Amino acid sequence: MRIVTAAEVAGLLQDGDTLLIGGSGAGHAVPEALIEAVETRFLADGTPERITAVHPVGLGDRTFRGASRLAHKGLLKRVVCGTLVDSPPLAQLALNDEIEAYTLPQGALSQLMREIAAGRPGLVTHVGLHTFVDPRLGGGRQSPRSKEDLVKLIEIEGKSWLFYKPFNIDMVFLRGTTADEDGNISMEQEAIFGDMLSMAQATRRCGGLVVAQVKRIAKRGTLPAKSVKIPGMLVDLVVVEPHQPVTYQTQHDFAYTGELRIPLDAFPTLALTERKIIARRCAMELRTGAICNVGSGICTGIGLVAAEENILHSIVLTNEQGLIGGAPAAGLDAGAARNYSAIVDQPYQFDFYDGGGLDIAFLSAVEIDAEGNVNISRFADKIVGVGGFINISQNAKKMVFGGTFTAGGLKVRCEDGELRILQEGGHRKFVSSLQQTSYSGPFANERGQTTLFVTERAVFRALHGALELMEIAPGIDLERDVLAHMAFRPQISPDLKTMDARLFREEPMNLQEALDGQSWPSHPRLSLLGKGER
Repeated sequence: MRIVTAAEVAGLLQDGDTLLIGGSGAGHAVPEALIEAVETRFLADGTPERITAVHPVGLGDRTFRGASRLAHKGLLKRVVCGTLVDSPPLAQLALNDEIEAYTLPQGALSQLMREIAAGRPGLVTHVGLHTFVDPRLGGGRQSPRSKEDLVKLIEIEGKSWLFYKPFNIDMVFLRGTTADEDGNISMEQEAIFGDMLSMAQATRRCGGLVVAQVKRIAKRGTLPAKSVKIPGMLVDLVVVEPHQPVTYQTQHDFAYTGELRIPLDAFPTLALTERKIIARRCAMELRTGAICNVGSGICTGIGLVAAEENILHSIVLTNEQGLIGGAPAAGLDAGAARNYSAIVDQPYQFDFYDGGGLDIAFLSAVEIDAEGNVNISRFADKIVGVGGFINISQNAKKMVFGGTFTAGGLKVRCEDGELRILQEGGHRKFVSSLQQTSYSGPFANERGQTTLFVTERAVFRALHGALELMEIAPGIDLERDVLAHMAFRPQISPDLKTMDARLFREEPMNLQEALDGQSWPSHPRLSLLGKGER
């Protein structure tokens, strides 16, 4: 292991190389100094050219950091990632057809790291079938010049699967907290573990260079062996960046790094807006003991609602980055969590998700059609991608989509337990057709998945291949405020209910009372045990 500068690392990248980058979202273990050094070198002397960048999770602050630093014409040939929403300049290059762009499921890319590390032929999985990632529906392509097939449809014993092809890796950028003099890397002040170990192993298998950005250097032999996340035998170069923050907007948070738990009253409290109404109504679907995923976007408010209602101890909230328990963070810090009870590597979290381990998942929805298909990946001349959405939505036992009824300028007010629409959003969410399919309603129906769609004014369920309106908010007119803003007419439940008035009031809802006696079903064999004392 050698300690070098970020500029020296950037100087080792060659034209046409494939660069793998670890980290997640808005600075969570993102090796920012290394990415910035590549940008600086390219702007100074025009090299390296036409590299391929691969990062399973979207990277960036939605302005100019993270993967956005690579958005210079000539620098990139191709990007393969879970999502581009965090790096708008990169998405714009794809929209302009100036680079090859693929957005593939975050979990599939994450698990593919292990397949490459082991020298196996690639990843075989059901994740992505019947979505835009399926080769029959586009193969994850997000720009016309993306010609190569990165995903193949195969058949094994009469059943369809997707095969994600491996690729060569010339260099990987990773991040940890401390490196000792032998190159062992610990991650004690990081918000996530991500894919760091699997990426290092995959790069070593390909004969590439493993580079780690860290905050500090320790004397050899002083790191506790169990704290080492990336063994020094895998690390070639270390770059020290003493001021690296835990996320782009948070320099350090002891709760994010798992160094302590904070009191529940120290959690942020959501203002009573449409976002809190939706998070509250989603939280009403929680059951004691349920293992849940809370996706990014509006559904991250569920964790804050659960903290406010003092029910975090009754449920298990998780996110795809590998955090288990506590409350996933919201806003730009989404991907981190507070008061979590465990953290695992991202590929293992997706193994659990793909295997059907989630009881309930809560995700955003941007476009919904009459069959219950959902689009979150590409719309309104905007490329987003899917992140962990497909892994989560295809495999959870119960799927709850949350989002405002319309988008773009929506304004609402709560008065005496009722909802008032002050200004309607300019964009419909319930549409006649989708630009891309991120979630297949018919495929979910075929698998017997329970699916709900929660908005601030109405709740729908998928029923026999169609949507049925089951609840409307108090103060809302069915024709004027709901049906008039849908491109199709849903079925109306003969037992149409009014949404709980507590959703629209300032005071807590006392959800613990609702959870009492409503546990998620346990393993049937546990009923054979007596009810003895714990």
